[in-house]
Amino acid sequence: QVQLVEFGGGLVQAGGSLRLSCAASGSISSINTMGWYRQAPGKQRELVASITSGGGTNYAGSVKGRFTIARDNAKNTVYLQMNSLNPEDTAVYYCNADVLVSSSPRIYDYWGQGTQVTVSS
Repeated sequence: QVQLVEFGGGLVQAGGSLRLSCAASGSISSINTMGWYRQAPGKQRELVASITSGGGTNYAGSVKGRFTIARDNAKNTVYLQMNSLNPEDTAVYYCNADVLVSSSPRIYDYWGQGTQVTVSS
């Protein structure tokens, strides 16, 4: 059993910053790729950023240069630093992790509960 718990969502003015965090806990052997997705009303869930176990990163074109993803492998935690926020960034943000659990040789996909980010103009 693995859980991902997210922190850091909230309301911010355009041009401001927020920092999201997501901590994984449970019977974890290792974590491969971790990432952040978001879903706005009336839109599909989309990948915002991802980071491999070795630190390689990938960003959506709309956030590249403004957002930074990082991870702390010792803490099983992934972060998303969001700068220069605009109203188009308003969405529910979900943490995702590909986890090798202790009881299985297979990798499972886990999701956080979601945290609301609202950017006002």
